[in-house]
Amino acid sequence: MAVAHIDLVEGLEAPLLPPNGESDRSHDDTMETLQDYNSRWRSIRIMYLTMFFSSVGFSIVIMSIWPYLQQVDKTADASFLGWIIAAYSIGQMIASPFFGVWSNYRPRREPLVVSTSISVAANCLYAYVHLPASHNKYYMVVARALVGFGAGNVAVVRSYVAGATSLTERTGAMANTSACQAVGFILGPVLQTLFTLIGEKGVTWKIIKLQVNMYTAPVLFGALLGIINIVLIFAVFREHRVDDAGRPYRSINFETEENDETGEDSQESIDLVAVVSANILFFVILFIFAVFETIATPLTMDMYSWTRKQAVFINGLILGAIGIESVFAFLGVKILSKKTGERAILYGGLVIILIGFFILLPWGNKLPNIQWEEIKNNSVTTTAFTGSLTSFWRVQMPLPSNNSTEATGCPIVQSWCLHTPVIYLGQYITADVLIGLGYPVCNVMSYTLYSKILGPRPQGIYMGWLTACGSGARILGPVFVSQLYTHLGPRWAFSLICGIVVLSLLLLEVVYKRLVAFSVRYGRLQEQSC
Repeated sequence: MAVAHIDLVEGLEAPLLPPNGESDRSHDDTMETLQDYNSRWRSIRIMYLTMFFSSVGFSIVIMSIWPYLQQVDKTADASFLGWIIAAYSIGQMIASPFFGVWSNYRPRREPLVVSTSISVAANCLYAYVHLPASHNKYYMVVARALVGFGAGNVAVVRSYVAGATSLTERTGAMANTSACQAVGFILGPVLQTLFTLIGEKGVTWKIIKLQVNMYTAPVLFGALLGIINIVLIFAVFREHRVDDAGRPYRSINFETEENDETGEDSQESIDLVAVVSANILFFVILFIFAVFETIATPLTMDMYSWTRKQAVFINGLILGAIGIESVFAFLGVKILSKKTGERAILYGGLVIILIGFFILLPWGNKLPNIQWEEIKNNSVTTTAFTGSLTSFWRVQMPLPSNNSTEATGCPIVQSWCLHTPVIYLGQYITADVLIGLGYPVCNVMSYTLYSKILGPRPQGIYMGWLTACGSGARILGPVFVSQLYTHLGPRWAFSLICGIVVLSLLLLEVVYKRLVAFSVRYGRLQEQSC
């Protein structure tokens, strides 16, 4: 496999002006001033913070949605919870291309401020869904969909980071962006745990009819973070755009043909095969991780006879550890990519994921403990979308029960429990470690390769489609695994995942030579094999 190193074609002795004596019309200056450099990196760090705040705003409420729904609307059941969970990803999937196009033609501050304002308003709506006399659950769906719509600014964030960094800076900047996102996902549940100290009753601000309790305080905190983010965007954020060599552009968006020929040329010359392939690979990566985090709780309850409380607590610790592992992985690829190149790391990350799911396959002769009790209560509905999506979320929160003892084990209604071997705890932990390592590596490398393939042109619309692919994967992943796991068991589910990863590796082999930076493809920079 080729090892990629990127070197500038132009050496230090290259002339500052083209041979005809005219400066490049698309650049202000050949060299970037120190003031512009500092301003550019301050703006990039604001994008890091935006990604962090967005992740915290999502994860800080995710585990309390079900009990809050039960409190505000007694007519809501577990099947409706599926729509509430899916609403976020659906909203983000719709909004990402929209904000991406907006950021291509207007200053990025506009979509960033508007999207963040939508998230702030949506969080406030979520805090007030208890007020209406009826249909509260529908207001909650709207609130979560609007939060997801506001989160469509992820496309703007990543397109800005891609456009404001040179090729040599981009891998590290993309890794930092993903690391901030991962840290946000880790800290969100931790902060939510702290807010539980307020209790369900909390305090009421009668003048504005606001209840501040363990369910509403997290979203109000998320709204506060959004307001802080808007202030920082106005105060600190500035528009910057550089080419792959790090030279500043005059324009930050698409302009007329007379003013920005480079954008048009780049648009016409993008390798669409590489672009589509990168989108497919990214969809698979997000799909696989959505399956992994969805299946964790029901799998451990079935295999190890854990109670709901034990499964949520232990898997929470495991996912937290994986989150910490992912941060180190994000930082590690910054160093490793300079020696091996992004394509090789992406390939290696997929291989690690493949090994993880292969280890997770059931082996041996020992069967899991069978749950013979409460067959009716533990049966899983299979009403297509909503029933599938909620099979996981039903076991996330302790549900009221008339029995003092909770039935544990693999439910007899799942016929595969009678013949599928148990997955040993050592297998599960080992697979967690490997998948937790492979996913962040693949995630950041796919973003980095994608941005380099697109080149120096504004990338908003393309990043919007990539983000939409990720949102679609997070919607379809839980549906896929809940249906397959419930009816056929982990052997079929994980075997098909292994098959999907193998097909992804084959796709990567086919398009491997096409997944190169735009400037390398057209000879502005040179790629050398070692």
